[in-house]
Amino acid sequence: MFVMKKILLSCSLAILAFGAGCESMSDMKDGVRERMNARNEPKVRSYAADQRAVYAAALRAVDQMNYRFIRGGPAQGKLEAVSGVSTGDSLGSSRQITLRLELHSALDGGTGMSLWLNEIIEADSSQRAGQGTSTPLRDTPLYEVFFRTVQQALDAGKKG
Repeated sequence: MFVMKKILLSCSLAILAFGAGCESMSDMKDGVRERMNARNEPKVRSYAADQRAVYAAALRAVDQMNYRFIRGGPAQGKLEAVSGVSTGDSLGSSRQITLRLELHSALDGGTGMSLWLNEIIEADSSQRAGQGTSTPLRDTPLYEVFFRTVQQALDAGKKG
């Protein structure tokens, strides 16, 4: 009887310890998920213009920055584009930037723009073409360059 109670107590303690371990693993996964979501947050800017004008200006900015239009439209308020392929940092590697934006009504009556930039790197494009790794770009001046180019296109549209 005493041995049975000892085994039962040991099993109960093991289950509790395992449950606590699972909880800490869940907390750890939540922390990683939060950090990943923070990396995927867009950069946001507002413009004092309607959505169609901002979309047209964004399309001009994409063209000026030598990105290729992939899909989107002013009615959807979405635009996707990709840069040309350039050589990467290591021999045989390649690099490309993807741009995705969404337009929405801003609180001040203008148009808000959410912008995501991702870098795609292929480590060995000669041997493994099409097997790149996509990483969100966070601290790059490309965001400000794009926002400024959109504003310049909007200003040029007002003058002409």
